[in-house]
Amino acid sequence: MDKNLIKKRINICIIILVFLFASILVKLGYITFVSSNEIDLKALDLWSRDVPIYAPRGNIYDRNGEIIVGNEACYTVVSINKQIKNKEYTADVLANILEVDKETIIKHLSKNNSMEIIKPEGRKIDYKKALEISNNKLDGVYISLDTKRYYPYNESLASLLGFCGVDNEGLSGIEYKYNDYLKGQNGALSIYTDAKGNLMHDTVSTYKNKVPGMNIYLTIDIKLQQILDNVIYKANELYNPIKMMGLMVNAKTGEVLAMTSFPSFDPSNYQAYDSSIYNRILPIFTQFELGSTFKILTYSMALEEGLFDINDRIFCGGSCVVADRKIRCWKSGGHGSQTFLEGIQNSCNVCFMELARRIGVERFYKYLELFGMTEKTGIDLSGEGKSIIVNKDNCGPVELATQGFGQSSAYTPIELVMASIAAVNQGNLYKPYVLKEIETYFGEKIYENKPQIKRKILSEKTTDIMKYALECVVAKGSGRNAFIEGYRVGGKTGTAQVISSTGGYEAGHYILSFLGMAPMNDPEIVCYLAIDKPNNCTQYGGVVAAPLVGEIMEQSLTYLGVNRDYENQIEKNLRWFLDTPTYKVDNHIGKTKKEIKNTFFYNYVFYGDGDTVIYQSPNQGEKIKEGDTIMLYMG
Repeated sequence: MDKNLIKKRINICIIILVFLFASILVKLGYITFVSSNEIDLKALDLWSRDVPIYAPRGNIYDRNGEIIVGNEACYTVVSINKQIKNKEYTADVLANILEVDKETIIKHLSKNNSMEIIKPEGRKIDYKKALEISNNKLDGVYISLDTKRYYPYNESLASLLGFCGVDNEGLSGIEYKYNDYLKGQNGALSIYTDAKGNLMHDTVSTYKNKVPGMNIYLTIDIKLQQILDNVIYKANELYNPIKMMGLMVNAKTGEVLAMTSFPSFDPSNYQAYDSSIYNRILPIFTQFELGSTFKILTYSMALEEGLFDINDRIFCGGSCVVADRKIRCWKSGGHGSQTFLEGIQNSCNVCFMELARRIGVERFYKYLELFGMTEKTGIDLSGEGKSIIVNKDNCGPVELATQGFGQSSAYTPIELVMASIAAVNQGNLYKPYVLKEIETYFGEKIYENKPQIKRKILSEKTTDIMKYALECVVAKGSGRNAFIEGYRVGGKTGTAQVISSTGGYEAGHYILSFLGMAPMNDPEIVCYLAIDKPNNCTQYGGVVAAPLVGEIMEQSLTYLGVNRDYENQIEKNLRWFLDTPTYKVDNHIGKTKKEIKNTFFYNYVFYGDGDTVIYQSPNQGEKIKEGDTIMLYMG
């Protein structure tokens, strides 16, 4: 072979080898000086085992900054199974402390994964159990800091607030609706192990900090909520009903101040209850025939259209013939000759059938739409129900008449309350809302809700008459049991029959309700209470629901600092033997005992040894019931 050819081939091989060697050097240099960080990160990622550090959810506050849902510390058990040397022993210890079967723990410890969260058995355990596990120094078993929801007011507001699952995800109510804001970003402690799960002691563990969730402020006032709840619990003791629903709304903004579904549940142990209890917020979900509380709307429709004057007269003989049907008034003997003002005071069905006839089908359905009764209110909660209304095309004289006094069509309490606010607050229909503000963990406000007027429905002339008429209902009519001395309360009673599953109305089954509002010169709050099938009582809303709402309103108005107005309040029309007379208190300050004359109507009690009165309770101008006592303090 030619020596030159051999030499040429050797040179080519040398060049190739030099090129390959240079390529290797370049690659090594690139890996060393350029890609080393990326490769190290990938290696660390393969070696790391992240023990989660759970971020707390944001707190939920009432409108005044009172915490109504918070967090409390707890712990979660985590295992790196490849580090466990004796699974039988480890399972025995964990099963004993966590109070579960050993086989359950064995299943967790046998999984072929990088890290196992012992859940639900080892999730959200208390400090005592966590410390006991830690003291046993089990190889491959770690304790992670966790949080769980804390409900300081227990069952109060439970259906509205909702609850969270074991993974801290909201499952219902506010917790579900605003879950993306409330949940935080979890942190982690990264532990580095080799392929066999052994700790790499020459590698420093890293810590990723958690970020707590955002805080939410509601329009709810927890003090008003407690007032509402306490009266509802009292009603449960008295009447043992199937269910109850209560609602209190700010008449000037549409903010929900209190909301109750009864029976309620413990949100920290919701699994112990039937889903029908914790999955429904009754005041926004339940549709039923409202009964006479709906008459507020019929009355205001006819007033707005100028179809009657409150001093016009109408006769009620106990029934009214409509088309081919005889429809009875609730009072079998009738109310006789009465004004239309007395018609709403008496809650006379004949009066409202006549008003519905004058309104007519077209205008009646137009106002139903204006009042928002044909659609959901749009409240910022999940699960709102929609009204069930007689089809307009099928609405004849009978259907129009029965709808006029609150039968045939079904609505939700929230629809009624918002429409009633429009009837007394300058005709403005507000959108109800529960969310007030959202702020970050660091206190930065990212959202603030504002009152929203959907539309104006009625003139101020109409709403002024409505305020007067509804105050007369409480002072002189069927709502008298809600009357409060000094507070100008208006309202309307409701006694609704319940439709049977087999058709017609269910015998003896009523929903008794009352809608109250105050003060009637400038309404601030509206309160609605409905009691489904109460026992051991007269089946009238004015007898059962009205006094309960009166109790709620008196406590609420006092708490809100609303001044009593004895001078302008419509005097209560007393019923002989049923109502106790009241008397205005005179001014006794500066008088001596001799100057204060005894009376048969009320009593005096003197305190101190001075010559003249320096303080008295009640004060001048306030009213006391016959037989009550005036306390006089002598200087």
